[in-house]
Amino acid sequence: SRPTSSVDVQDRGLILFIYLLWVVPSMPKGLKDTSSLIAIGFNVTESAANTFTQAQVDLQLNPLDNEVFVVYAVDMDVSPPDAVAGLNTDVFTSLSTTSRTAVGNLGNSNVITTAANQIRGGIADGVGFSFSSSDAPATQLEYLSIISTNDFFIQIIGANNTSAKGMSGRLYGVRAKADASVYAALVQSEVLTS
Repeated sequence: SRPTSSVDVQDRGLILFIYLLWVVPSMPKGLKDTSSLIAIGFNVTESAANTFTQAQVDLQLNPLDNEVFVVYAVDMDVSPPDAVAGLNTDVFTSLSTTSRTAVGNLGNSNVITTAANQIRGGIADGVGFSFSSSDAPATQLEYLSIISTNDFFIQIIGANNTSAKGMSGRLYGVRAKADASVYAALVQSEVLTS
């Protein structure tokens, strides 16, 4: 009999079974989920070409109930930079738990994810590169981050582009209620990273 947790793939007359492992993420200690999976869309466009711009996205959490947002995944789609002969052009983005004055990197404790598109320009042509910290997430993590304040922030800046660039994306996660001591620790930790 065939297993029920597999996908039947037929390739050149051979039948292969690819076993799918579905693991329901467990909630971190001290938290109890209060919603099913939520997808929150966001976008930001530079206010002018090559200008740092930040947008604030409201999660509408209830701080009176010690509500937090447990982030399971982030997907960011970054505009391609302009191809300008002889110049390196870039678009850098990040998503953070607190407000920033510059695009962050994963070395910053308040940054959840980053993404970039780059063109390394030659005299007549260039080579494009793309990077996203969510391209290869650690698959054994129960969650990526916990947002304990009401908002998250998205940042963008371009370099050597002739027009303003943008980024859009989705944040996936669940609302959760934290114990009073866990909530206080999470909020203090998040606020101190700003």
